[in-house]
Amino acid sequence: MKVWDHIRENGKKKDIIIDHISGHSDHCHCLISLKENQMVYKVVQLLKGESSYWINKEKITKDKFEWQDEYFAVSVSESKINLVRRYIQNQEIHHQKKTFAEEYDEFIEKYGFQVFPDFPAKAGGN
Repeated sequence: MKVWDHIRENGKKKDIIIDHISGHSDHCHCLISLKENQMVYKVVQLLKGESSYWINKEKITKDKFEWQDEYFAVSVSESKINLVRRYIQNQEIHHQKKTFAEEYDEFIEKYGFQVFPDFPAKAGGN
């Protein structure tokens, strides 16, 4: 997808290692390898900010595009990297069966993460 390719290229220019990227119409999944001097919030800010600008400049959406402020980030064990890569690669197929809000709720429940009350609603239906 054009947007994912652009985000990957932009990441390279900013020395951000994006191992895998994909998503669906309402969200993006990235597997990023952080360097010791990189902070999650700054990497997310750089990728989201520039890609929003580019999406609007290229008129990829009919309305003004902006990412939501929130994001979800977790560390991944080396033993699970290939599983995460496959999961990201199969986003289009995966979301034929369930929405992002359903996916988010299942993930939170399965792994016991803290719940942010308005996040699934925003993510699932901006």
